[in-house]
Amino acid sequence: MRLYFNTAGPCVPRKHYMLPVLERNPEVKKLVDSDQYFVIHAARQTGKTTLLKTLAREINAEGERYALYCSLESVEFFTEPEKGIPEILNNLDYVLKHSTIPYEDEFVRQYRANQISTDLKTGLTDLTHNLDKPLIIFFDEIDCLSNGTLVTFLRQLRDGYINREDIPFPDSIALVGMRNIRDYKSKIREGRETLGGASPFNIITKSLTLHNFSKKEIQRLLGQHTEVTGQPFTSEAIDLAYYYTEGQPWLVNAIARECVVEILDEDFSRTIDAAMIEQAKEQIIQRRDTHIDSLVERLKEERVREIMEKVITGNDQDFDILDDSVQYCLDLGLLKDNGGELTPSNPIYREVIIRTLTYNMQFNLISKVENKWAKSDTLDMQGLLEGFQQFWRENSEIWIEKYRYKEAAPHLLLQAFLQRVINSGGIIIREYATNRGRVDLNVIYADKSYPIEIKIYYSEKTIRDGLEQLSRYMDTLGCNEGWLVIFDRSGEKSWDEKIYTQTREISGKAIHLIGV
Repeated sequence: MRLYFNTAGPCVPRKHYMLPVLERNPEVKKLVDSDQYFVIHAARQTGKTTLLKTLAREINAEGERYALYCSLESVEFFTEPEKGIPEILNNLDYVLKHSTIPYEDEFVRQYRANQISTDLKTGLTDLTHNLDKPLIIFFDEIDCLSNGTLVTFLRQLRDGYINREDIPFPDSIALVGMRNIRDYKSKIREGRETLGGASPFNIITKSLTLHNFSKKEIQRLLGQHTEVTGQPFTSEAIDLAYYYTEGQPWLVNAIARECVVEILDEDFSRTIDAAMIEQAKEQIIQRRDTHIDSLVERLKEERVREIMEKVITGNDQDFDILDDSVQYCLDLGLLKDNGGELTPSNPIYREVIIRTLTYNMQFNLISKVENKWAKSDTLDMQGLLEGFQQFWRENSEIWIEKYRYKEAAPHLLLQAFLQRVINSGGIIIREYATNRGRVDLNVIYADKSYPIEIKIYYSEKTIRDGLEQLSRYMDTLGCNEGWLVIFDRSGEKSWDEKIYTQTREISGKAIHLIGV
C-alpha cells in the first residue's frame, strides 16, 4: 500500500505520511512513566488521538504495563450521572473486549446503575486488582462530558487517585480534549457556584498542549512523499504552505493532498509549486471540508461571537487573557495570542472566518448590486467605494438589524461588497486583530494593489490616526494611492454629514477619505 496524506481520523504509520508523534511530544511519556494524572488539550485534528493510540501501542509492546485508549465521544448527551456513568462503563467495556487486557466478561455489567457515586471507581479498582501489570488509561474526548456526569466522573477518579497506594487503581490517567482543565470548571460552575473544598481537579499534575508543525517539520513530512513517489515540492511551495497553515497539522495534510490528488490527479512526474499551493488553499476554503465546517460552526456560539467581533473590528480595549471566553477561543484553535493581539490562528482561518460571516451578504448582493467597477484589466476602486456609500445609506439599518454580528456589521458588509465585486478575478488579503483599532485590506486585482483601511469614527483623532496608519501600510505594499473608510455610527449626525469623499496627501501619497 502506498502512503498518502491523511485528512480523516488518526494517522496510522503503515498508511499515512506522518511525523514521529512521541518524538514531538516526549513529555507525555515521561508523565506516564512517573505515574501522573494529567491533561492534554489541543484544537481538533491536531494529532491528539494519533498520539494516544501510538503511545498505547508502544506501552503495550514494551510488556511492562497495560495501556487502554477509551473515547468518551458517545457519552456527550448523557449529562446526568445516572445515565452518564453507565455509558462511560459501556465504553470501557467495549474497548476492553477489543484489547489484549485480561478481564472478566461480566466485570463492567455488575457496576451499571448500581451505585452511581462509586460504580466507576469500584470498577476500575476491581479491574486493576485483577491485572498482573499496572494499568494506564487515556480518556479521549473528555470535552463530551458535562454537568453531573463530568463532576461525578472526576470525583471518582480523584478518590481512586488519592487512595491508590492502599487500594488498586490505574497508575496513570490522561484526560484529553480540546479544552484545558480550567474550562471543565466553567462548564460545571453554573451561576459561578463553588465546587467546594475537595476539588476534583487538584490531582492533575500538568496540562499539556500539542504544537503545530514547524517549517522544518513540514519539509520532513512533504519530503516523505518525495522519497516514496519522486515528486518534489519547490522551496517556494513549502514556504507558502507554512505561511497559509502556520503548521496546523490537518491543514498541512489537506493542502498537500489537494495538490497531489485533486490538482495533479496523482501525476507524480510534475513538481508541486507555489501556484498549486495557492490553488489548493482556495479550493479547501471554498469546499468547506469537515474540518473547516466544524470550525465555522463555532462562530454561531455566543461566547465565540463576543470575542470574534472584537477581533474583526480591531477593538483596542484591553483584554483579560484569562477570561473564559477568550481562553475558549484560544483552546479551540480559532485564535492565537500574537504578542498581546488576538488574531485568527492562521491565514486560512483568517479568510474562512470573514467569508463565512459574509457569505449570505454576498449572495444577496448579487441581485442588488450591479458590478460596474471591475473590468477585465482594471478596477475603479474610487467608484466602487462611492457605490458602497450609497448602498450603506439606503440599506445599513435593515442589514444590521437582522445580523448577529452587529458590532462588526460595517466591516463585514463592506468586505462582502468588495468580495462580490472582485470575485471575477481578484483577491482580498486581510489583516485584523484586537488592539489595532482598524482593519487593513489589500485588494489585488489585475496585478495591482488597492490598500484600504477601515475604522470606526470616535473623534477627529480617528482620522489623524487612520491617515498615519494607512500611510505606513501603503509603504509596506509600495503603493502611492489608498482609501481610508470611516464609519460614523453616531445617531446625532445626518446622512449628509456622515457621507463625504475627500483626498489628502500624506508623505507624497494620495489617501482618499470615504465617510459612511
